[in-house]
Amino acid sequence: MKANALAPGGTIGVPAPSSPFEERSEIDRGVRWWESRGYNVKLGAVYAQDDYVAGDPAARARDIDALFADPEVDVVQVLRGGYGASQVVPLLDYDLIAQNPKPFIGYSDITALHVAIRQRTELVTFYGPGLTGMGNPKKEWTKERALHTLSSSEPLGAVPARPEDPYVGAIGTGRATAKLVGGCLWLLRETLATPWELELDDVILFFEDVHCPPWHVDGMLTQLRNAGKLERVRGIAIGEFAESDPTKDQSPWLRSKSLEDVFHEQLEPLGVPIVFNLPLGHGEQICTIPLGVTATVDADARTLTFGEAALEPSRARVEEEAELRS
Repeated sequence: MKANALAPGGTIGVPAPSSPFEERSEIDRGVRWWESRGYNVKLGAVYAQDDYVAGDPAARARDIDALFADPEVDVVQVLRGGYGASQVVPLLDYDLIAQNPKPFIGYSDITALHVAIRQRTELVTFYGPGLTGMGNPKKEWTKERALHTLSSSEPLGAVPARPEDPYVGAIGTGRATAKLVGGCLWLLRETLATPWELELDDVILFFEDVHCPPWHVDGMLTQLRNAGKLERVRGIAIGEFAESDPTKDQSPWLRSKSLEDVFHEQLEPLGVPIVFNLPLGHGEQICTIPLGVTATVDADARTLTFGEAALEPSRARVEEEAELRS
């Protein structure tokens, strides 16, 4: 299921399904950025605070439902990640979401919602910044990539290299084409043994994380492998593991293996094409990507490419073309 692309002058609806804001100016900056581009912003209950979550889980779920149902809202962009989205997953009205398909964007903790929405509705969603990220003055590349992705009804093509580090690594050879699914590795693992458990048969798996040293990654990939989740993966695309450098740890035994060592040991035996160090996740800049559409991972070319459009033309564009034809 694909939503309509964001048209000029459209409205961004903002719920807070995970952690609350830290500074009110973060929200104001994000709103101003959208407005400076000619768009409108409709805030949900983004000022709710309950320690490390943005209010009661049921209220957070109702907020998401309301923004999907709201005819004035064209895109649902979460406030931020953090913690708490998994509390919301069993409380959402998935029939309502399916009846009102809209681009849904967020990352990190929002992975839980991406997985559940795909499992229950097959709606294409977007792994990218929340509203507070749109207000970050240091992330102009990130913001422009998000806007381009949300407003395009054409295939997005190749994911660009990281602006600050263009290196893209590869493990294995060849290429694979399949639907791309995934998100933050910690949250992907968190779906195991739930009714919305991650499905990885015949797909390209994408994952990234933050504050996640090699032994954490090793453990999570071991659990996915032991659960039989990696046996039929067709390819893998790995984003950044920001702030996960093991050499910063003071314990010598925790510094003995790098993230790349773990990727090779855990994933190379799968015999599928793998690329890593893409600008996806918690790094300096983030490239927004669609989840649930066909992509190609090419280990020889070291690329991840989207050959299928993620969005339908915007309603305004459809109406304009109809007028021209008449």
